[in-house]
Amino acid sequence: MKTKKLLAAVLSVVMVLSLAVCASAKDYNISVILKTTASEYWGYVVAGARAYGKDHPNVHVQVKGATSETAYDEQQNMIETDMNNSDIDGYVIAPLQADMVANMISGQKKPIVAVDTAIEAPEVLSFVGTGNESAGKLGGAEAAKLAKQRGWEKIYCIEIAGVQGDSTNEARMRGYAAGVESEGGTFLFNEIQYANAEANQAVACMEAIMQNHPEGIAIICANNDDMAMAAARAAAGNEAYKNTVFLGFDGIQSACNSILAGEETMSVCQEGYTMGYNAVDAVVRALQGEKLQPFIDAGASVVSPATAQARLDQLKRYLND
Repeated sequence: MKTKKLLAAVLSVVMVLSLAVCASAKDYNISVILKTTASEYWGYVVAGARAYGKDHPNVHVQVKGATSETAYDEQQNMIETDMNNSDIDGYVIAPLQADMVANMISGQKKPIVAVDTAIEAPEVLSFVGTGNESAGKLGGAEAAKLAKQRGWEKIYCIEIAGVQGDSTNEARMRGYAAGVESEGGTFLFNEIQYANAEANQAVACMEAIMQNHPEGIAIICANNDDMAMAAARAAAGNEAYKNTVFLGFDGIQSACNSILAGEETMSVCQEGYTMGYNAVDAVVRALQGEKLQPFIDAGASVVSPATAQARLDQLKRYLND
């Protein structure tokens, strides 16, 4: 009798373990809708999201994004289509217009995780990204310190910003300002130039800054690296700007190369690959019944000429895996 009871207990444990294995191996279809896939930074987010699928064969990751960060209708069509797709189990969204996306996802019962830019909606279980304001503050402070070392007496900072009203852009701006001012500098809010996150528009913005400030400006900060690099190139050869600190945001490969070449000066690095990976992971964990933290921080650092080569090598590994 005891033997039978023991055998029954063992079989019960085996059945429970088998069910657990089956449950953990359940197939999931995850939709990842990004702001765009047409830039290097977003390429790392794409690589991270797809890497999660490679590491977890039962998770099928579909990644898409708009053709630019102002292609609002295009992204909205993607979201609307996938929200109505019964085959999709969960969503990762990097919104171009967070308020609009919040309305579009209203009532959705499947798990949604925001990446890169938060979405204020009860349907969103977590935000995976950079603490943009704290990261911007870190960069602004380092830029101001370097500007002092380069001999600037008046530490004025002008931002070449991204898309006006974008919450990520505004958070970085607040951070830049706080960082510069923490080191005794002045952030010129009334001279912010908006370039819609595009390099060609940043060139025109930089030309306007140089015309308005022929004496030079200590710090030019930008909402992304593409704009910071474009601004640095536009100012090349202008003697008044030879010691200007050009601060970007993202820490992408082209920025590292630019820093190593003495063009862009430094960049706030956010971990796009980690964001993509962790965002998909968060959706899967939610599907398995886990309660998510409201914010999952992917981390940030500042890359300088001293650290640019190491950063560059790491980024190449991400895309080659």
